Amino acid sequence: MDDKFWKQVRAAEEVFWENSHMEPYKICRDNLCVNGAMIKDASERLDRFAPLIQKLFPETKESGGIIESPLIEIENTRAELENCGELPSGRLFLKCDSHLAIAGSVKARGGIYEVLKHTEELAFQNGLLKEEEDYGKLAENRKFFSRYKMQVGSTGNLGMSIGIMSAALGYQAIVHMSADAKQWKKELLRSKGVIVKEYEEEYSRAVCEGRKLSEQDPDSYFVDDEHSKDLFLGYAVAGERLKHQLMEQGIEVSRENPLYVYIPCGVGGAPGGITYGLKEIWGDNVHCFFVEPVQSPCMLVGMASGKGNGVSVQDYGLTGKTDADGLAVQRASGFVAQVMEHVLEGIFTVRDERLYRYMAILYRNDGIVIEPSACAAFAGYADYCRTHDRRPMKGTHIIWATGGSLMPEETVKAFLKKGGAEQE
Repeated sequence: MDDKFWKQVRAAEEVFWENSHMEPYKICRDNLCVNGAMIKDASERLDRFAPLIQKLFPETKESGGIIESPLIEIENTRAELENCGELPSGRLFLKCDSHLAIAGSVKARGGIYEVLKHTEELAFQNGLLKEEEDYGKLAENRKFFSRYKMQVGSTGNLGMSIGIMSAALGYQAIVHMSADAKQWKKELLRSKGVIVKEYEEEYSRAVCEGRKLSEQDPDSYFVDDEHSKDLFLGYAVAGERLKHQLMEQGIEVSRENPLYVYIPCGVGGAPGGITYGLKEIWGDNVHCFFVEPVQSPCMLVGMASGKGNGVSVQDYGLTGKTDADGLAVQRASGFVAQVMEHVLEGIFTVRDERLYRYMAILYRNDGIVIEPSACAAFAGYADYCRTHDRRPMKGTHIIWATGGSLMPEETVKAFLKKGGAEQE
C-alpha cells in the first residue's frame, strides 16, 4: 500500500483496503489448512449434541437443539440509508446472529462448538459416551465435568458463549476479561456461576494471562481465540445453513446474482470462519468484507502490511480503544490472516459515532436491536459504492449482525439515544 493509505490509517481516518492477493477460489482452496470435510465433521458433531442442548437450554426446543439465527430482509432500513446517499443495488438482509440462543452473539457458533468438541473428547476417553448414543445423557454428568476447568480470554462475547455453555455442563468456567469488556457482560457471567477475572490491560494481555494459567493446570482447557481451528470451523458451519435460508427466500447465488457479505471483525476468528464457510458453498460468487473500528483495525494492518499477527495497531500510532467492545483487539489472529490471504475481498474501517447512528436507523425502521459492534457491518454496505467508484452492482447483500440481544434495557436505551432514537 502507498504512503497516503498508511497516513490515513495512522490518522484514524476511514479507509478501504482492497485485497490485491485475491485468487479464484478453486485455485487457492487446496492450499488452505482447512477443508470442506472438516466443516462437515463440525456440522455433524453439532447435530449429535442437539439433544443435550435441548435439555440444558429449553429455549432451543423449537429448533431441535440447533443454534441458528434468522435471516431477515430489512427493506425499511435500506430505504432510509438510500435517502442518505448512493447505495449498492439489490436486496438487503440482516443475518441475526445477534439473536442466537444461549449467548446472544455470533460467538454462540464457534465458542459453543469448541466447548462441545472438548466435552465429546472427554466423554469418549472416560467411557461416558459412544458416538451412536444419545448425547442428552451427558446432562447427568455435571459432577464428572466439575473436575475440569474451561478458560478463555475475551473482550466480552466469546467469554459469554464459553462461560455460559461450560457452566451449564458443570465445568469450572473461568473468563479472563480485558478492560474493554462491558460491566453487564461480567455481571451476567457471574450470575451463571462463571469466574470472571478482570484485567486493566488490553485484550491480548487477558488472553496471554488466561493461556498461561491454563497451561499450568493439567485439568484445564484453554479456548484460544487467536489460534483455534475448532473455533474457526464452528463458525464455518454457518455457510451451509445460510444456503438453505437463501433458498427458502427464493434467492439464487450465481455469477449474475452474486452475494455480498459484510462482517464486523475483532481478532478475526468469527468473520474468518464465516467467510471460509461461505466460500466453500459459493466460491467466487460470494464477496466477503470485514469492517473494523478506525482505532482498532488489527486485521487490516496485519493483512495490508503482510505481517499478520506480527504487528499491532499501536505500531501505527492507534489506541486500540473503541466503543465497539467486541472489536477492541490490537493484534489479529495470524492463523486467520493466513487463511484469508487469497480469500477475503477487502476491509473497511468505521468511526465509532457511526455505529450508534446505524443502530438507531435499524431500530427505528425495522424494530431490531443489535449492539454497536454489530453495527460496524453497515459501514461496509453503505460505503461500497463510494470506495468502488460507484460501480453498478447486482446481487444480494447481507449485514452480519454479531451480537446484542442480551443487552440490558437501560444499556439499549442509552445507545439508541446516542444514535438519535428513543426506545418505545
